[in-house]
Amino acid sequence: MAKPVAATSGYNAGFMTFHETRLRVRYAETDQMGVVYHANYLVWMEVGRVEYCRSQGLRYRDLESGEKVRLAVVEAGCRYLTPARYDDEVIIKSWVEQASKRMVIFGYEMRHADSGAILATGRTKHIFLNQDMKPCKLPEAYVSIFKTTASPPE
Repeated sequence: MAKPVAATSGYNAGFMTFHETRLRVRYAETDQMGVVYHANYLVWMEVGRVEYCRSQGLRYRDLESGEKVRLAVVEAGCRYLTPARYDDEVIIKSWVEQASKRMVIFGYEMRHADSGAILATGRTKHIFLNQDMKPCKLPEAYVSIFKTTASPPE
C-alpha cells in the first residue's frame, strides 16, 4: 500500500510506503488489570518491523545467513495512549522514518482495529552489525528496501 508523501533526502527520497499488520491480543499479553502489559508493545513493534521488511522483499534470516549482517536495536521508545485489552484486534502500522548505509529508524502506530483509536506510537533505531558484532554498512543489494518508506501517521 503506497501513500504519496514528500520525503526529505537520501534513502528516503521519493514516494513512501508503509505496511500494516493485524494481530489479536492474547490473554497471556495482559496484566492483572486486564490491559496489555507495556513491554508487549515493543514485541508488536518487532512484529510490524519484520512484516514491513518481508513486504519489501527482505527476510531477516536471509540478511543474517546470506550476508552475515544483523539489525541491532540501539534505541526504542513507546508512547502509550489508550489501553488494549484481551481479544482486541490491533493494527500495527510500520514505516521507515530515516535510513542510511549504517542505520535505520522505524516508526510505528498501533491502533484498535474496530474503533480506530490510537493505542500507542513508537520508534526504534537500529544499526547494521557484521558477524563479529561490529558496525558495518548495509550491503548494496538491500539498500532499495529502505529507499521507499511511509510518513508518520496523521
